[in-house]
Amino acid sequence: MTTMESLIGLVNRIQRACTVLGDYGGDDNTFSSLWEALPSVAVVGGQSSGKSSVLESIVGRDFLPRGSGIVTRRPLVLQLHKTDEGQPEYAEFLHLPKTRFTDFDAVRREIEEETNRITGRTKQISPIPIHLSIYSPNVVNLTLIDLPGLTKVAIEGQPDSIVQDIENMVRSYVEKPNSIILAISPANQDIATSDAIKLSREVDPTGERTFGVLTKLDLMDKGTNALDVLEGRAYRLQHPWVGVVNRSQADINKNVDMIASRRREREYFASSPDYGHLTSKMGSEYLAKLLSMDLESVIRARIPSIISLINKTIDELESEMDHLGRPIAIDAGAQLYAILGLCRAFDRIFKEHLDGGRPGGDRVYGVFDNQLPAALKKLPFDRYLSLHNVKKVVSEADGYQPHLIAPEQGYRRLIEGSLQYFRGPAEASVDAVHYILKELVRKSIGETEELKRFPTLQSELATAANEALERFRDESKKTTLRLVDMEASYLTVDFFRKLPQEMEKGGNPAASNMDRYSEAHFRRIGSNVSSYINMVSETLKNSIPKAVVYCQVREAKQSLLNHFYTQVGKEGRPLLQLLDEDPALMEKRQQCAKRLELYKAARDEVDSVSWAR
Repeated sequence: MTTMESLIGLVNRIQRACTVLGDYGGDDNTFSSLWEALPSVAVVGGQSSGKSSVLESIVGRDFLPRGSGIVTRRPLVLQLHKTDEGQPEYAEFLHLPKTRFTDFDAVRREIEEETNRITGRTKQISPIPIHLSIYSPNVVNLTLIDLPGLTKVAIEGQPDSIVQDIENMVRSYVEKPNSIILAISPANQDIATSDAIKLSREVDPTGERTFGVLTKLDLMDKGTNALDVLEGRAYRLQHPWVGVVNRSQADINKNVDMIASRRREREYFASSPDYGHLTSKMGSEYLAKLLSMDLESVIRARIPSIISLINKTIDELESEMDHLGRPIAIDAGAQLYAILGLCRAFDRIFKEHLDGGRPGGDRVYGVFDNQLPAALKKLPFDRYLSLHNVKKVVSEADGYQPHLIAPEQGYRRLIEGSLQYFRGPAEASVDAVHYILKELVRKSIGETEELKRFPTLQSELATAANEALERFRDESKKTTLRLVDMEASYLTVDFFRKLPQEMEKGGNPAASNMDRYSEAHFRRIGSNVSSYINMVSETLKNSIPKAVVYCQVREAKQSLLNHFYTQVGKEGRPLLQLLDEDPALMEKRQQCAKRLELYKAARDEVDSVSWAR
């Protein structure tokens, strides 16, 4: 195989692989740029300009749908693969990857059916391409894209926008800088009215990418010829014009094969008094060789950029594979090691949230700095220590025998009753921190990239972590409520010792005895209890956060997954169940691995061909 065949065959193989892996077309495709970087030949012409006949002449097979009006209603990406002499000819469609067509009439029917599958049996068009590969010893390595014929008016059954729709579709292919334009124009029409030349001039004003092809030379009026066009006087291109003579409708109806058609074409030019001197540069065989040679030169010029793009894509794919994770090991020990590694990754992120590396831990401080003090201030001590309630509680505490000096039992009951109100804020602080920790667990699992591929393990981790947090909350509630109960179980003695001293400072005992049942007396009791409660409130405002942090936050940092580790480490635990991946992610990794394999193979091939230059 020559270097030229190697180059073009390489591009064909890469393009074919790109289409198989879904790397062709689509706005959301990350790697479609490789396809666009590879040169291909876009076949452009008006309806009934002879596009299909030119393509069939290049292929040497009758395989395209025919008819009046718009026949090509979807782009046909035709990849020609030259095989060794003696090898059988066959065709393959991308949408039927395991089916080989050796009957080219069946190829035509499949193109029609696949077109109808998308567009219906109407005259609508679709930009979704059909991919067809033909393997034959009688072709040159080429990628040709047959596009719908340009038209000037919409016919019955077509939307009014069909003219612009077709032009936009064709333009999307030919305006790419790596696209070679094969502009088909019928010789029996004025070249100035050629739709193909008009469009190619707009996207390729210098004519560097355009090959002009004149069809229907044999159908021109007697006494006229197309030499002005073929010799570049009517419209000059950078590349020479090529004239072709296609099969007539009568030949098609008689099933005249392509070999005979090519022979007749050669005979026509050789015997023509007008074109005889151009015989060596006319005909479909020469056109195919010319396109192949130009394609080779374009590929040679693009090799550095192609290699650069392939290397860039390989780096992207390697990064994507790292992101998706490597396949799971079969060995149980390796699976356990993988699970523990994933748990550590989650635990690290969870601790970062608590310690300030990530947002969230500040909300715990907000509970102690804002919510707890606010809740303590809202406790209904004013109502509980009202004159009426103080008098009622003190009187009930005295029973049938009134107190003699200070109403100690009344004080105790008022204080104990007031301290019960602290249970609510204590429990609320525990619950608030619990919900914050649960939310941080949820966020941490979501932010652990390594875990995203294992939904079952995510669920198991969330369950285990939340169960641990429930245990921490229960212990924290017990501890904080003990703090409240401890304040009620032993009152500060110094507070009571001040009461007789205050009474002695009053001076007159008789007056004091008379005042013992006055409103001022009960207000003083309420005031004293309120002072004591304020002192306890300040104490609990500091001790409750310590208990909560010790029992919940500290434990969450130190032993959140300890129970889970114990369960996972038990012998006989089916670890692979925890590592069952999301099928969509597995498919994504598989596709990514295939792409990576493709691009690495492509890089090796491009390198080998470029060195061979």
